[in-house]
Amino acid sequence: MSKYKANILFQLTGSIACYKACNVISKLVQNGFDVKCACSKNSLNFIGKATLEGLTQNQGYYYDSFREINSPEHIELSKWADIAVICPATANTINKLAAGAADDLISATFLAFDFTKPYIIVPAMNKNMYFHPATKRSLEILKKWKIKVLNTAKGHQACGDSGEGRMLEPDEIYEEIISSISGASKKAAMSGKESL
Repeated sequence: MSKYKANILFQLTGSIACYKACNVISKLVQNGFDVKCACSKNSLNFIGKATLEGLTQNQGYYYDSFREINSPEHIELSKWADIAVICPATANTINKLAAGAADDLISATFLAFDFTKPYIIVPAMNKNMYFHPATKRSLEILKKWKIKVLNTAKGHQACGDSGEGRMLEPDEIYEEIISSISGASKKAAMSGKESL
């Protein structure tokens, strides 16, 4: 039996909000969860590999993994995870997922994921990108697939604008993850399966 409460695949994409995501990761690890991080190429413009591996005490998984090794990491990660989170999730990533693209580690893992397990998307972007018809359509598609898409906050944005699209605060995101894990555990218990 694992010593951890649950296995969490925490995926980061290219947003300045990555610094907030590190606070969520730290809190999850401190509270007994096993966290592995997968990163898009652009996320590494905002946060370093050493930081993520230091926070999680686990090897990180990166956009270029397909070129580095031969094993199908997207399959292995999707099987390992009890829950998957994309935080922050950019407009580009959200639109790719809804279109079924699989041209990097995160999008390939998404297609390989078993959606009987929880999957959470935490949007973070400029207000105009958030309200763009393509993004709104993609968010609705993901919700129809029973993916939990969190709301955004209103407020000052890194670009200088103010409005919706700002990523939720770390404590709010943490609580949403815990709620999803708890819900999945109860569902598994009711069905007679091993709980998380």
